[in-house]
Amino acid sequence: MPSSIDALTEAEALEELTALADEIAAHDIRYHQQDDPTISDADYDALKRRNEAIEARFPHLVRENSPSLTVGAARAEQFSPVEHGVPMLSLDNAFADGEAAEFDARIRRFLRLPADETVGYTAEPKIDGLSCSIRYVNGLLVQAATRGDGRLGEDVTQNVRTIADIPKRLSGAGWPEVIEVRGEVYLGHDGFASLNAAAVAAGQKVYANPRNAAAGSLRQIDPTITAARPLRFFAYAWGLHSTGFAETQWVALQLLKAWGFQTTPQSARVEDAAGLLDAYARMEVTRPKLAYDIDGVVYKVDRLDWQQRLGFVTRTPRWAIARKFPAEQARTVLEAIDIQVGRTGAITPVARLRPVTVGGVVVENATLHNADEIARKGLRVGDTVILQRAGDVIPQIVGVVEDEARGAEPFQFPTHCPCPLQTPLARETTAAGAETVVRRCTGEFACPFQRLAHLRHFVSRRAFDIEGLGEKQIALFNERGWLETPADIFRLHTRRDEMLAMDRFGETSVANLIESIEARRQIPLDRFVYGLGIRHVGETTSLALARHFETVEALVAAAKACAVQQAGPTYSELSNLDGLGPTAVQAVLDFARAGQALLIPPEISLDAHLNLAIPKLNARARAALAARYGDWGAFEAAARRAAAEMPGEAFLEMAAIDAVGVVSARMIAEFFGEDHNERLVEALLVELRVAPAERARTDTAVAGKTIVFTGALEKMTRDEAKAQAEALGAKVSGSVSKKTDLVVAGPGAGSKLKTATDLGIEVITEDAWLALVAG
Repeated sequence: MPSSIDALTEAEALEELTALADEIAAHDIRYHQQDDPTISDADYDALKRRNEAIEARFPHLVRENSPSLTVGAARAEQFSPVEHGVPMLSLDNAFADGEAAEFDARIRRFLRLPADETVGYTAEPKIDGLSCSIRYVNGLLVQAATRGDGRLGEDVTQNVRTIADIPKRLSGAGWPEVIEVRGEVYLGHDGFASLNAAAVAAGQKVYANPRNAAAGSLRQIDPTITAARPLRFFAYAWGLHSTGFAETQWVALQLLKAWGFQTTPQSARVEDAAGLLDAYARMEVTRPKLAYDIDGVVYKVDRLDWQQRLGFVTRTPRWAIARKFPAEQARTVLEAIDIQVGRTGAITPVARLRPVTVGGVVVENATLHNADEIARKGLRVGDTVILQRAGDVIPQIVGVVEDEARGAEPFQFPTHCPCPLQTPLARETTAAGAETVVRRCTGEFACPFQRLAHLRHFVSRRAFDIEGLGEKQIALFNERGWLETPADIFRLHTRRDEMLAMDRFGETSVANLIESIEARRQIPLDRFVYGLGIRHVGETTSLALARHFETVEALVAAAKACAVQQAGPTYSELSNLDGLGPTAVQAVLDFARAGQALLIPPEISLDAHLNLAIPKLNARARAALAARYGDWGAFEAAARRAAAEMPGEAFLEMAAIDAVGVVSARMIAEFFGEDHNERLVEALLVELRVAPAERARTDTAVAGKTIVFTGALEKMTRDEAKAQAEALGAKVSGSVSKKTDLVVAGPGAGSKLKTATDLGIEVITEDAWLALVAG
């Protein structure tokens, strides 16, 4: 992996995001469900930080299993489910002063605030505990739940009633008739020490840190065990509430305290970026003196009306961010380098390390990403290496300790897949034909490693979420020939007696497995799509597809049509050429279709020729085309081939869906263009009932309409306009077609406005849009 994110190619970014998603998902399960993480919070946060930084540079790759779209983990089955009145979301993270200042700048840009406008924030210590939501009706505690996956949590009402910091009846006045008060259940340092001391004396489990101990204590089946443990609670937020009760976050915190809750005394109201930085500096000094663990500072926009305008990015609020404390480095020995094969065939080397304790957590493995990283860092088995702890992929090998004993031989990267088929590895190429650092097994489903990886993805938490069917069970059932495709999972009930005859498969475990599988015979459409494991189709894209097509029948039909109508290779290459945006691509295609001949001296450069022939192209686009094609003849031939290879209407419709795009549309087309994938989907649909997507709002003036925004918006940002339209039940598209219902055009609107006019589609101004949605 290149040392800088700026140096990543798109292919490298995709492979790294895939690896990060798998690793983070495994840690989510250990952290949220099992209360037994294998890495520290700093490790976990830095994994997500690297993921988000890559996504920021390659936003069209966000859909590949992105951890930024996920909250927590699914609830454990021993607790009854509780649906949160308002989802419990996670926060984006920041690790440096510049990122905190950029957070303030993003708020200002989104709200279009003048430079001299003061922005107030609250700066609150980030308590290292377990998030909990407590519902009060008429001031009485009626229910409490953990965060779970953000939508469904675990019912821990009886356990929460034993925590002295949490009032059973609200004090004071002014609380809404119904309100979900949210905060953090935690253990102080003294309580943690006494709990572990008692555990040692009784020969019981010792917790690794206060956060794990708090989570394990709250999630006890027997409330008397919870009652015996010194749990505490800080309130800092709210979910569902029947009436408004404050205009700012700061006032709301004071009201929570007046109602009987403990709030963090270190919280402060600050202003602008300078205030955010000062609050963090003060918290760094205060942290060692606190009686409980904190791992950062949470910044929140103070004005609640601004919070509402800012809204959310998928599953994180735009109006808040967590500024995390840094961690450290450690030294250890690189004992081996293993090769792993992902579900897309990508080959990933993994460092096996001599176990080292860093920040109280034992680290044994580190992802090396690709062969070029190994060569660039000069890694040899036997080297003493440095692990980086924060601000990058964690754990990541930063480099070799040169003054320590070195390994004997440089590592030789394999040329063939390590599977029994020994399929040759091939370097992936870009749309322009250049090789990347990614090596991929070409065996596809014939490769047992890829087949198993696909099955693991299918049952993973964010896909079908089948409890009890983990990596070991999948491998074992596959070896016995019971499990080759996802549809086979739903036939495992026929193997019940054979399972019972196997070691470590008792009546209860087999019954639970079959029950878990049967519970997934009905699945939401977006989870079904995500579970298929199509490259570049992660949770965001799956949800966008589900909302657009609504039923699995409509989606599959569109995908099959997309496969028939997908673009040819020259068109795809032109569309993906770095430096060409949609407008430039369209200009090249328009030129090719026009077939105009220009009398231009042959000695003129391609850049100058392009400037004369296609004046719409900017300097960056001309440079990209000149670098790719070299001379006018090669460019003109490629442009005409691209125009002849344009995709059909079904493909263009798929690509125009907001959060899908050309890359994902092409991956969908390629997936459904393969006979074996089509058979895989058909076999699944025999076993399942795929629930239609949740209906969008139907009670607004724009509900169900397809909207395109073009040109400059003056009273709100483009992101705010799109979020507003989607919240009102509209579909937002990136291009104009016959299926577009309405175009909102601001100053500078170009080709989209012309297309809308040619097609007779209604075009309105931004002011007209605001009047439409207000009425």
